[in-house]
Amino acid sequence: MKTEEKTYEKEVLTSFEKGEWSPIANLKNDIDRYASNAAAALLKDKRINIRLSSRDLEDVQTRAAEQGMPYQTLIASILHKYVNGRLVEAPTHQSKRMLQG
Repeated sequence: MKTEEKTYEKEVLTSFEKGEWSPIANLKNDIDRYASNAAAALLKDKRINIRLSSRDLEDVQTRAAEQGMPYQTLIASILHKYVNGRLVEAPTHQSKRMLQG
């Protein structure tokens, strides 16, 4: 094992022993979300190009970051839900830009 790996492991162990770690509130939901994202990524077999406004792209990237996923995965997920009739309209999400006026 490399020296830097040993050092990192010692730092993690020390941090854990100090009680600096806490459980994830919704671990099952996180695991399900990551598993779903991974499965969706493996099933992709076609590529498309799409033109979006800079603002829309920035907002999608922000929403994806909030959900902890790549923005392309979020876009694919939205399209998948739409074509399967599972896209449910939610209250309008205002971007930071909209809130700033």
